[in-house]
Amino acid sequence: MDDLMQAARDAYENAYVPYSDYKVGAAIETADGTVYTGCNVENANYSNSMHAEEVAVSQAVADGHTEFERLAVSSAARDGVTPCGMCRQTLAEFCDDDFPVAVDGDDGGVYELGDLIPNTITRRMLD
Repeated sequence: MDDLMQAARDAYENAYVPYSDYKVGAAIETADGTVYTGCNVENANYSNSMHAEEVAVSQAVADGHTEFERLAVSSAARDGVTPCGMCRQTLAEFCDDDFPVAVDGDDGGVYELGDLIPNTITRRMLD
């Protein structure tokens, strides 16, 4: 997970955060081992801001990937930030409950997606 976490750290360096000054980077590994990164991109209309995890997933999906192995998330504060609820739901669209999510910092560690967002809305529920 060290290489993936480093990719997340590198990604937050490109974050555009003129309002919060809170840089976040994410790195997601696809089933074939390709790594995609993302950083948060803020907007004066806060609801249009993009989160690092969603940017990384979106780039992977745009390249045709929908199967993922693991995710690492880091902030410049290295405070153990976890994906927000919206990002957790996005991850749940593509990943099972046992999908590993590594977070950076003293309180960091590796979580399973199902522990971060139990009983999520899934495609099966909508069928």
